[in-house]
Amino acid sequence: MLREEVVTRRKWMSDEEFVDLLGATNLIPGPNSTEMVLHCGFVRAGWWGFLAGGLFIVPAAIIVAACAWAYVAFGKTPAAEWILYGIKPVIIAVVVDAIAGLLRTTVKGPLTGTLALAAVVLYLSGVNELAILFGAGVLMIALRMKTPMLAVTPELLGLFFSFLKIGAVLYGSGYVLLAFIRGEFALTDRQILDAVAIGQFTPGPLFTTATFVGYLIGSWPGAIVATIAIFLPSFVFVAITNPLVPRMRQSRVMSALLDGVNAAAIGLMAGVTWQLGRSAVVDWFTATLAIIAAIVLVRWKINSAWLVLAGALIAVIVRLF
Repeated sequence: MLREEVVTRRKWMSDEEFVDLLGATNLIPGPNSTEMVLHCGFVRAGWWGFLAGGLFIVPAAIIVAACAWAYVAFGKTPAAEWILYGIKPVIIAVVVDAIAGLLRTTVKGPLTGTLALAAVVLYLSGVNELAILFGAGVLMIALRMKTPMLAVTPELLGLFFSFLKIGAVLYGSGYVLLAFIRGEFALTDRQILDAVAIGQFTPGPLFTTATFVGYLIGSWPGAIVATIAIFLPSFVFVAITNPLVPRMRQSRVMSALLDGVNAAAIGLMAGVTWQLGRSAVVDWFTATLAIIAAIVLVRWKINSAWLVLAGALIAVIVRLF
């Protein structure tokens, strides 16, 4: 959608320039969609365009915060319970479909495939996510290069630094955020699935899941702090790397690091999807819903937001009749 807007329709840049920016985005941590918007704003209008790119986050953050309020206020009523009951298995299907799509571009051969599989095993064994990601990246460099290689409460302060850390080190798809949230915060699998369901269903970057989690932990101040913290590193990384895009794209070391990290990221996604799937698929209804959603995604490539909405409506209809 962004390429259609800035390359085809508005002609702000060439396809080659857009691809270069996309390559640079894949080499730095953070939410890819947000970082691409910041890059495009920078190219179009310098620092003012860069800052204007931050508006990309605002609508999603507001919507997700409102959903978090409604979840806390009404989430335990029968109607809301059944809506989430139908949404959660569909989310699992959406994540599995995302993993399948990323496999084709991330797992480029036996080596990256082995790294992805090892990441699954290590994650399910309890190894720290950051150790898995950067361990895979460093190992890939060694193998490929053939050389060794605010006044806030303590609770809000902890929340800020937790999400700042996640935003500063998270590579790959936003779905990898699932693994980090599960390991960082004392939330139930149900709460994590509900948070991702809201982040997936609402427009904007999936990283606004942090807004939801922040609200659960610290109400409105928590939602604001979590949102700012997880997106802040992206602004810093884009500001630093935008002038360096040509050289970064040609770096053999950074390319190798990215391949290793992305392979491990796929493994993390698969591992956390397995764990969350056991919480979402609990009976014949949710199993059937997950299977149907997966088939529809593969066969017709329908927008996942429509599937999530359909899951909610089906669950409510089953409950009523």
